[in-house]
Amino acid sequence: MTDVHTPEQRSYNMSRIKGKDTNPEVIVRRQLHAMGFRFRLHDTNLPGKPDIVMKKHRTAVFVHGCFWHRHKGCKFSYVPKSRVNFWQKKFEANVRRDRQVTEQLAAAGWLQFIVWECQTKDKDRLVAVIKEFFDDESESACGK
Repeated sequence: MTDVHTPEQRSYNMSRIKGKDTNPEVIVRRQLHAMGFRFRLHDTNLPGKPDIVMKKHRTAVFVHGCFWHRHKGCKFSYVPKSRVNFWQKKFEANVRRDRQVTEQLAAAGWLQFIVWECQTKDKDRLVAVIKEFFDDESESACGK
């Protein structure tokens, strides 16, 4: 199957995909702020340059796109029908890099909280995911 766009059009489309301040990221930031959390953005001193950094909680928050970071079982985590080998290599590299960043942050004593793009589509679900993470963390900090 051939691409419906010219190489120039495809290149332009791909160049428009943002790496930070994406809609899902902004949604998560707004929700965290509304819940009383304070944070910094894109700390270049931490591995992986987390989307959101909560130093008080020593937590790095990543807002991952389901397509790019391969959210298992998600309908948005599909493989395009054209250039399958290219996409598989790309996805494997992304997942490998995510794993390395996770290991580096854990070794430095940082917690990681991953919010998937599909979780940002429903506000109630997003709130539940955030509460679950921070409730679990506060319980483990108390020794429960």
